Amino acid sequence: MIYQFQPILKQTIWGGDKIAALKNLTHAPAHIGESWEISGIEGSMSVVTHGTDKGLTLTQLIDKHHQRLMGQHVYDRFHTDFPLLVKLIDAREDLSIQVHPDDHTARLHGHRRGKTEMWYVLPSDADASLRVGWRHALTPEAFLSAVEAGTICDEMIRYHVVAGDCFFLPAGRVHSIGAGCLLVEIQQTSDVTYRIYDFDRRDANGQRRELHTRLAAECIDYEAKGDCQTHYSPVDNRPVTLADCPYFTTSLWCVDRKQQVDFSARDSFVILICTDGRGTITEHGCPPHTVAAGDTLLIAADTGRLEIDGNLRFVETYVR
Repeated sequence: MIYQFQPILKQTIWGGDKIAALKNLTHAPAHIGESWEISGIEGSMSVVTHGTDKGLTLTQLIDKHHQRLMGQHVYDRFHTDFPLLVKLIDAREDLSIQVHPDDHTARLHGHRRGKTEMWYVLPSDADASLRVGWRHALTPEAFLSAVEAGTICDEMIRYHVVAGDCFFLPAGRVHSIGAGCLLVEIQQTSDVTYRIYDFDRRDANGQRRELHTRLAAECIDYEAKGDCQTHYSPVDNRPVTLADCPYFTTSLWCVDRKQQVDFSARDSFVILICTDGRGTITEHGCPPHTVAAGDTLLIAADTGRLEIDGNLRFVETYVR
């Protein structure tokens, strides 16, 4: 089965108008910073929009279909707790400098899991940039001093980005999405973020947002890792790996002719995020499912061979 969900639109003080344009949302609110495309987080739970399961939440969908949806080994690990969160993010302004804890540190503070994530950049402003990682290794003391002095951005590597750029962000890696960026974010199902520096920004009530510097200091990787960008070469009509970690495996597909694709060997659900173009995805015996840039689909683990037709680019992710 192929499922699509109602996007969960998050208005933020730094959000813009690129998500509404990408997804062709004619009555969207202003300042959409995030569209949660597939989410199992309580309070922001995805709901099926089409088919016989229309109206079911993601948790209810898993509860109904079990391993047929999730894959046997994924269901054995997570049961009805969907393990991935997929977002579109539009930064009209710089997002905060932040970091996420790993699973162990997150649990020490009462959270279910930490957050490892990745970014795939979509068409963005000509001067769009982001920050990932340290220019040189820091000590915890030097980190706190830079935060206090307001010079933490100077310690980070800044990347000017274009569509197709990719970054893998293991837990502990300091990062910030810059103004003008539109991107896909794939992450563990977790909403734990430790905000380090927020450019002295104030909310609608004139209040500065809470910072979590001391918590961040506990989980930061202080080593310099060099170039944090993922370098790859797209290949027509074959998947190219972008990220492979214990939490997700992600590939890029550039399709320009009809393809027969079988994901059954994954023993996992598969998420497809269309980033460019338009086409159809057809399950055997079912009507074609039209897909266009901005659409996100969930392919059940027991789905057989799919036919993909059109000229489109999509990001595929699943749990190994």
